[in-house]
Amino acid sequence: MKKFIIVPFLSLLMLFNTGCDDYLDVNKNVDSPDYVEDYLYLSGILQTYQDVTWDLTYAILPMISMWSSTQSSYGSNYGNHYYPQSSDTGALIWRTVYWNQGMNLENLLNQAIEAEHWHLAGIGYAIKAYSWDMLTKVYGELPLKQAFDNERVRFDYDSQADIYEAVREWARKAIEYLEMEDKTVYGSKISANDWVYKGDITKWKKFAYGVIVRNLSSLSNKSDFLEKYADELIEAANKSLQTSADDAMVEMEGGSASVSSSGFNNFWGTQRGNLGTTYYQHDYMVQIMTGTIPKYGTDGQRIKQATPPNPYYQYELLEKQYIADTLINLTGHYDPRVAVKLSTDSDPEYLYIDNPDSVKAHQYYGGRNNTSRTNPAGIKTTPHLYGRTTTVKNSTTSLPNDGIGRWIFRDDAPYVLMTAAEIKLCLAEAYWKKGNKGAAYIAFKEGVRNDLDFTVTPLYPGNKGVVGGGDKITKSVYNALANEYYAGPYVEGLGEANLTLSHIMLQKFISLYPWGGIEAWTDLRKYHYDIQYTGDYPAKGNGWDATRLIEVKRDEDATKVFKGYFLGAARDIEFRNAAYNLYNDGSPCYRIRPRYNSEYTWNIESLEKLKPIPGTAPNYQCSIPWFAYPGEYPEN
Repeated sequence: MKKFIIVPFLSLLMLFNTGCDDYLDVNKNVDSPDYVEDYLYLSGILQTYQDVTWDLTYAILPMISMWSSTQSSYGSNYGNHYYPQSSDTGALIWRTVYWNQGMNLENLLNQAIEAEHWHLAGIGYAIKAYSWDMLTKVYGELPLKQAFDNERVRFDYDSQADIYEAVREWARKAIEYLEMEDKTVYGSKISANDWVYKGDITKWKKFAYGVIVRNLSSLSNKSDFLEKYADELIEAANKSLQTSADDAMVEMEGGSASVSSSGFNNFWGTQRGNLGTTYYQHDYMVQIMTGTIPKYGTDGQRIKQATPPNPYYQYELLEKQYIADTLINLTGHYDPRVAVKLSTDSDPEYLYIDNPDSVKAHQYYGGRNNTSRTNPAGIKTTPHLYGRTTTVKNSTTSLPNDGIGRWIFRDDAPYVLMTAAEIKLCLAEAYWKKGNKGAAYIAFKEGVRNDLDFTVTPLYPGNKGVVGGGDKITKSVYNALANEYYAGPYVEGLGEANLTLSHIMLQKFISLYPWGGIEAWTDLRKYHYDIQYTGDYPAKGNGWDATRLIEVKRDEDATKVFKGYFLGAARDIEFRNAAYNLYNDGSPCYRIRPRYNSEYTWNIESLEKLKPIPGTAPNYQCSIPWFAYPGEYPEN
């Protein structure tokens, strides 16, 4: 497989007088070229998406209760909706889009357009739209219009509303170029450098439509969504990814210890050692996927059953579960995605990976809050993400070990950019908002089916009787259970009349686990974390108070979207009820602060001008982004 490179920029041009022309022509210096053919940029640009995984791991996933983290300097800070000061942690996406992709992508676009390489230009604009959509959802306002002006040393910030429109315009331009007649004979120039679709222009066009869907979906709770955005979202979704065969994933070479650079392995694989025993699945993921969302009393404590059915779940459960339930012996009540997406230390020797009943009996545990490995049951140690409780051991060590990992936590696993499941569930939400429940239910079912199919694609079964990593279910068992689940009471058997917004958004949350944490966080923020408030948006005195504890909707509240979800500072809720950092002044985090060694070192004046909270304020991370305001952005 071809290795990837990021084409370097010239930082200095050596000047020689004309008498030196025959001695050295700097324009033909193969080690530092001043011109690179357009298609050669593509490979490196696509491979930079692995950097997103850093910020997911160290910041976003612990913050949104997909993962728990006991990593003291990064995970615990972001897990508590704060940030490590004077650090670039959480801002690698900023560096990726502005620097690693940056002028490389601009050069690709400019050169491809000049050469009338329309399809390559279309791919470039699809990438640009995707990256900037991601960038603004994480950081909010950004330098856009002046971003690549090399005559400037200070860069003004543009509004998120303007950035959102630019994203959609770039996506539309991508579609325009991809639909143009391109007479270029590319040969393998695109296909050999395209780690996502191997030069499949039809799929890139669907991807560009998907960017539009994602962009508009984040606006679904704005007061003018139906008037301004819903119809375009629906139209784009119907032209976007339709089945799991369209899923966008950046291929990785893998190779574990045999490759020259660790970067050829997935960031979440065992070889790179980035997860270890400091990152775990959050108990919230366990609850929604196993149908064990607990019932809380009026005091916010779980209600212990007088005669628990088994020690696995000893507390009363919410009467209505939304993804699965504990009646695993009834056909279709068990969701097999849990056996792949979540880790378990059940069946430690992989003896029963081909036995459906054994697989369904697996037990799952997660950290009881964003910064703890201890699970709510308190009876077992939460396993690490590879499925054991001991130190992670990669494939170079003697057995027992974790091999090359499992599922997308594997050395050669791809990086996921977008799935058809996500698009269909965005479509379901839009139809729901429009009041078209029939169309919403159809899209909902298609979304769940697509995620069932997506989940099995990177499934990597372990070997029976060998403690050497891998998933604890075979593909054939998974597929059989997936078909049962789809036909069961939570999808086909649910019925249009019983579909709720919570069904849609919780299925989407699961479909995004954990690769799509940014979009999941976007959904949580647009619904304001299900905080209890009045008016347009929460604030001090209207959602939280001087105690820095947050009033949250209880699961019995019909308006609560994310059932079972409670912020870490949720008042009175068991295993929550812990105030965030003093500087947050009670608020949860709504954005990550810009990259320290860029903006806080060189661009302070522009940060100070941001409103309603200046970028230099200690609580800037709590500034609600434009997409989450029902109306226009407040001026003060």
